[in-house]
Amino acid sequence: MSAIMNKIKQIIEKLKKPSAASLGSLIIGGFVAGIIFWGGFNTAMEATNTETFCISCHEMEENVYQEYKSTIHYSNRSGVRATCPDCHVPKPWVHKIKRKIQASNELLHKALGSIDTPEKFEAKRLTLARHVWDAMKETDSRECRNCHDFQSMDYVAQQRRGRNSHIEGFDKGMTCIDCHKGIAHSLPAMYEVDPSAVTGNAGK
Repeated sequence: MSAIMNKIKQIIEKLKKPSAASLGSLIIGGFVAGIIFWGGFNTAMEATNTETFCISCHEMEENVYQEYKSTIHYSNRSGVRATCPDCHVPKPWVHKIKRKIQASNELLHKALGSIDTPEKFEAKRLTLARHVWDAMKETDSRECRNCHDFQSMDYVAQQRRGRNSHIEGFDKGMTCIDCHKGIAHSLPAMYEVDPSAVTGNAGK
């Protein structure tokens, strides 16, 4: 028993006064472990930040994804496609982490089967849409600006209606989602009784 206690004391003494070699090994080991952890974390982050991952659950694949495939964001003359993460996941790291944490709530509702049928999804479409609209309004349509930059717009090349609406909207401090609802997914069926859900009718 005393031999074991002596061994423990020796280990404690070494930890109190580590040799240069031990300290160096500890630093290098910690550095390597940090790289492995950070690499694994970012790999997992990027793996969950793809369209393939987004539509891996049937709730998304069978509902909003099918709608999106018929829009200009999916197929257009320039061949530039905006995928799910482009519109729904921030690019800045801090905001991306925040969004990922919020998305954990979606896993809960996946387990609960909140929208596991088309009927359930349609019943909640307006509520779900409002969550997205409110978030985009709060961030000044940050994700839209990943591709659409006000400063880069050539108003002369735009049609008169679009040009006038953009100029007026920018002057009033409006943001993309104020007018551009329903451009990637179908509008909620309840738009008939909720004018705010209609593209271009925000605030009227």
